[in-house]
Amino acid sequence: MKQGALELETIEADAVAENGIVRDIVVQKMNAARFIIENFMIAANGTMVDFLGKAGIPMIQRVVRVPRYWDEIVMTAAAYREKLPREPDSKALSLFLMKRKEADPERFPDLSLTIVKLLGPGEYMTLEPGEPPTGHFGLAVTDYTHGTAPNRRYVDLVNQRLVKSVIDGKESPYTTHELYDLSTWLSDREKGSKKVERFMRKAAAAVLLKDRIGEEFEALVTGVTEHGIYARMISPPAEGRILQGEQGLRVGQKITVRLLRTDPYNGFIDFACVRRGESGQGIYVERAPRSRASAPVPRRSGYGRKQRSRR
Repeated sequence: MKQGALELETIEADAVAENGIVRDIVVQKMNAARFIIENFMIAANGTMVDFLGKAGIPMIQRVVRVPRYWDEIVMTAAAYREKLPREPDSKALSLFLMKRKEADPERFPDLSLTIVKLLGPGEYMTLEPGEPPTGHFGLAVTDYTHGTAPNRRYVDLVNQRLVKSVIDGKESPYTTHELYDLSTWLSDREKGSKKVERFMRKAAAAVLLKDRIGEEFEALVTGVTEHGIYARMISPPAEGRILQGEQGLRVGQKITVRLLRTDPYNGFIDFACVRRGESGQGIYVERAPRSRASAPVPRRSGYGRKQRSRR
């Protein structure tokens, strides 16, 4: 944290299924043990980069570049009456996030998600001997890779093979050209897998709620895009699009929503805002973006399979 590592807390919700039926959605909560393990993993990954660098062989590094959308991060902080420097500064951003977590822990996961999106995705890049590493802005470290989970990530297996070759005194099992190709392929596959994970979480939530049409839930307004206004239910933590009563809402505002419909095939959940609580801080919704939300909810037995643009 002293270096400027960002303390982010996004909601990771997993479906609980019994005999193929979704029974609940459970949020993974951070605790002391998970925190310690994560920091050990970060230290191990940095050590691996240092080890391979001293061995003088090319490797695959994990990078998060300096944010291209820093201006939007500055604007996000300004909505909370906080000022960030004009140039990207991980320490200043880290301090802002810590203050917001202490001031409003309930809304902090949604602010964290906004910052994660503006930081941009992580990616894999080949690092040749003698080259300066690109670094990881979110962790505020220069040397970083992925190498602690070869059971679930292929890049970790590649990096461990590189380490093993050095320990055994053998040549690298990969040429530099092969590592460049692998870096591109791994970054692309990660995007694809995350897209599938997001869809499955949305689909599971839609399945869980399909028999609760018409019920009301406490929620928080989480985002505004050209596609619509979104809210996250407090329990279960499912996000959906507000199709009615969205005008004048603010991101972070507490509201009560009525569940209008769900579409498990596409992972859609649609709400109507029926009551408004305390205002949040952030983007003010003067009018709804153009959408199918403006019309009354039609009675129909099913949905088409055409995908709606994601947020």
